[in-house]
Amino acid sequence: MSKTPLTVVGAEKLRAELHRLKTIDRPAVIQAIAEARSHGDLSENAEYDAAKERQGFIEGRIQEVESKLGNAQIIDPALLDADGRCVFGATVDLEDQDTGDALSYQIVGEDEADLKTGKISVTSPIARALIGKFAGDVVEFPTPGGMRSLEIIDVRYV
Repeated sequence: MSKTPLTVVGAEKLRAELHRLKTIDRPAVIQAIAEARSHGDLSENAEYDAAKERQGFIEGRIQEVESKLGNAQIIDPALLDADGRCVFGATVDLEDQDTGDALSYQIVGEDEADLKTGKISVTSPIARALIGKFAGDVVEFPTPGGMRSLEIIDVRYV
């Protein structure tokens, strides 16, 4: 199975979620199931059905997070030495060629991506266009509204 890239911050968030799922959510749903069982007939017990469904979700998420962490290749952007090239974990300062707007994105793993905080998935069209490029390069990539052009102003590893 191939390794999935994650930043150090992303790996810590997954570890924190796993810890919460195992120590808080799992015991709470077990308690809810026990309480629902004490109400008698399980065939028409909506509380029991909801608690069992929640338990299935929690157990599935635990397996998913454990798998992601087990297959993770954790990359610390501060330790990268890519000679100014855009790579996973790099923060890229850009200028939109059409509007002149300044943009800044960090290229992260799929689970970490959050456009509101300036983190884009390594599998997104913009990140795929940026990977391997240097400051001064202009990249073009498709969007639902048509092709966009961005100039790379700076590449940082923070």
